[in-house]
Amino acid sequence: MTAAVTATRPVRATRRPGYWTRYRHALWLLTTRDLKVRYTTSALGYLWSIIDPLMMAGIYWFVFTLIIPHGRAGQEPYVLFLLSALLPWTWFSGNISDATRAFRSEAKLIRSVKIPRSIWILRQIASKGIEFLISLPVIAFFALVTLKAPVLEALLYLPLALVLQIVLTVGLNLIIAPASVFLRDLERVVKLVTRVLFYGAPVIYSFKLGNPVLHFLYGLDPVVGFLELYRACFFPAVLDWVYVLESAIVSLILLAIGTVVFRRSVPRVLKEI
Repeated sequence: MTAAVTATRPVRATRRPGYWTRYRHALWLLTTRDLKVRYTTSALGYLWSIIDPLMMAGIYWFVFTLIIPHGRAGQEPYVLFLLSALLPWTWFSGNISDATRAFRSEAKLIRSVKIPRSIWILRQIASKGIEFLISLPVIAFFALVTLKAPVLEALLYLPLALVLQIVLTVGLNLIIAPASVFLRDLERVVKLVTRVLFYGAPVIYSFKLGNPVLHFLYGLDPVVGFLELYRACFFPAVLDWVYVLESAIVSLILLAIGTVVFRRSVPRVLKEI
């Protein structure tokens, strides 16, 4: 009598695709859609992402070079010193401003499309980030004109600056976006705060604080750390690693708070919008 032997192969459990694997295509579609909507009807299109910060830089260069000598405010060439912080600041402030309208601008679509609501936050950061990358040739142009080459070793600061800025921006957006649904005045408050931060951060100037207490308190502004990293690619002497460390700690704390706030508030946000 022969026994029938059936060979069974072990069944491998299929791994569920990760977050980015499942939703990166949706993120890319929404990001490109943002850019198309913003620039399709414009005559100059993507050139506006260069013209706007360039005009701002021109105004500040004129004021602090020809009218009010910048003196200790920055290093030469001042236009490059200015642009190396002004362009990333434009990306940051634009994202914070957009966060106040992230849910209210497309409420019906957000309710109907079944993707993580954080995608609506991340696509704004990504679209502004692409604009930032498009504007980088402006810095390269002025580096050539002024014959100021970046310090090769200091170029390693660039990816660190990008990471710090993205962590901080995501954390703040995760807090501001849901809060603005319930607090309609938050949009105006954010505009006022970013205006104050612009003059409080080392965008148009850079200085060293001798007082240890003031030095520590100033570094608690997380914008200071990543702006100095960007600028240090051309002007390594301005970099203060204490500011970078403080920026990293504050940014990570805000990201953790933002993640908790966003997860808990999304159900209420969907009912409100």
